[in-house]
Amino acid sequence: MADKSHEGLKWVMRAGYGARALIYTTIGVLAIIAAFTSTEASGTEDALQTLRAQPYGVIALWIIGLGLLAYMVWRVIAGVADVEDHGTDAKGVIARTGQIATGLIHAGIGVSVLSLALGGGGSGGDSTQDWTARLMNMPMGRYIVAAGAMVLLGAGAYYCYKGWSGKYKEHLAASAFTTRFDAAIKGGLIIYGILLSLVALSIGIAALNADPSQAGGLGKALHTVRAQPYGPVLLGFAGVGLLGFALYNLVEAVFRIVPKIDGPDVKTLTKSPHAVRAGSGRRGMRPLSLGHIPNRSVTCARPAD
Repeated sequence: MADKSHEGLKWVMRAGYGARALIYTTIGVLAIIAAFTSTEASGTEDALQTLRAQPYGVIALWIIGLGLLAYMVWRVIAGVADVEDHGTDAKGVIARTGQIATGLIHAGIGVSVLSLALGGGGSGGDSTQDWTARLMNMPMGRYIVAAGAMVLLGAGAYYCYKGWSGKYKEHLAASAFTTRFDAAIKGGLIIYGILLSLVALSIGIAALNADPSQAGGLGKALHTVRAQPYGPVLLGFAGVGLLGFALYNLVEAVFRIVPKIDGPDVKTLTKSPHAVRAGSGRRGMRPLSLGHIPNRSVTCARPAD
């Protein structure tokens, strides 16, 4: 049964995914530019600095910063209230704990973005190195960093699996739009998973050698890609993949199903691919609005993100 007491949470969720889409669009565009020029590929922090320098860039930073805080609210409430129906078994508890953890991480990024919008400067480097150094200075710090690297590596592998298998469709409402751009979304998830795995490996190497300077974020992963044979071509593909991942986040913002809010009768993309294709043909399909997702008669599968 649908629980409409959390209906407002869906708008918070949409704002969060929309902010992520804007960030990865910026990084993807800059990566493509770097592939065809002598400029360096940018990670998240450098991309935000570049965005700030553009007309209306400060406004964009405010939108992103507040959106990331909204994403934090969404993930924390989703984990605590279990609105995505993960359950209370071991697998469900791990998934919900992951939701809360990713929410808190995005809160930190959101605060940094708002600080940048208010005129504060960034760290001037890769903040992944700063966080790695802080953690290594703690008792058992190297082991904490190594554990974090393993978690990130697992997350990267899961993104690849989710894209390759199409598992992400389980929590998307059926629509012609999501079917039409399925290949771009798949590619985006897989490429993002590969880049996240490169980030994890750099952090793991930093833990192994007790050298925080060897850790890196998305910017370092893109630099690694460019340093390979045919690097500019690979970097261009990575940039296009990041645009695909941005599209994935945009689709999540519009079409994502929240089981305990929407109820069990919403038609998912997994359960009705043929209906979607038929709907996009001669008869057409009414587009889904941001505020309403039509109820149909197919059980919604558990989402996993």
